[in-house]
Amino acid sequence: MSKVCLMAEHVELPRLNESALVAWIEAVAHAHNRVVGQLTYIFCNDAYILSTNREFLQHDYYTDIITFDYSNSRRISGDMVISLDTVASNAEMLACDYGSELLRVVIHGVLHLCGINDKGPGEREIMEAHENRALAIIPSDILLHD
Repeated sequence: MSKVCLMAEHVELPRLNESALVAWIEAVAHAHNRVVGQLTYIFCNDAYILSTNREFLQHDYYTDIITFDYSNSRRISGDMVISLDTVASNAEMLACDYGSELLRVVIHGVLHLCGINDKGPGEREIMEAHENRALAIIPSDILLHD
C-alpha cells in the first residue's frame, strides 16, 4: 500500500510522478526527524475547499490548502485538501509557474504535519524558509508533462 494517496474531487488529478513525490516527501519528513505514515491529498476546486473550510473549520473563505493532522509522535499522517483553482490564482498573482506553486502547497501541508506553523508572529517567514529548503531538493522528474 502506498504511503501517499492522490484523489480528485471535481478537478482533474495533477500529473505527478508518485514515486518521486513519495521520495521527496520522505526526504523532507526525514529532515524534520519524522517518518511518513499515510498521507492523502484531495485535489479539488474552490467550491469544494470552501465547503470543507466551512464544515470542518467554520471558516468562510477560500484557501489553497487545509491540512487535517492525524500524526502521532514522529509518524506524520493526515489528509490535505488542495484547491487547484486557488493554486492557479496564487501562481498568477505571484507571477510564478503553476507547477512550482502546486509543489509549494503540497509540501506546505507536510511541513504543517512536521509541526511548522504559519499563523503566529514571524511564523510565516519560518514556514517560507522551510518551503524553500524543501523546494530546493525536488526531484527533477516530479512533474509529468504531456
